[in-house]
Amino acid sequence: MGGTNPYIPCPEIQKPKKPFRITFLNLDKTIEVLPDAAVYGTGLPGSILDIAMSAGIDIDHACGGVCACSTCHVYLKKGNQSCSVATDNENDMLDLAPEVRPSSRLACQCVPNGEEDLIVEIPAWNRNLVREGQ
Repeated sequence: MGGTNPYIPCPEIQKPKKPFRITFLNLDKTIEVLPDAAVYGTGLPGSILDIAMSAGIDIDHACGGVCACSTCHVYLKKGNQSCSVATDNENDMLDLAPEVRPSSRLACQCVPNGEEDLIVEIPAWNRNLVREGQ
């Protein structure tokens, strides 16, 4: 499961037209996102969750990336202006997340347009380093 939730309207998103980078602060990892080589399937197409999972960075997402929980909660430290606007549905889910800050976003719903590099922090309580079956 992943992608869009059939029960909520799909937000307007702009796909990137040029390469950009996402740095995951607490993992000390930077990935370069190439728009033509993007792999989609988890969260909205081109979302931070989608990009992270494609790069082998595991962000917990209990609902499968369809904006039905708050487990993919991240802090967007830099690059907010280049990301899709948080919808009411995303904000409703963030109300359920612990330690919400002004920089909080759901990784499954936050889609960067590539106009600037991003810096993302995955909260320590949200890093699922051990999963069943792995």
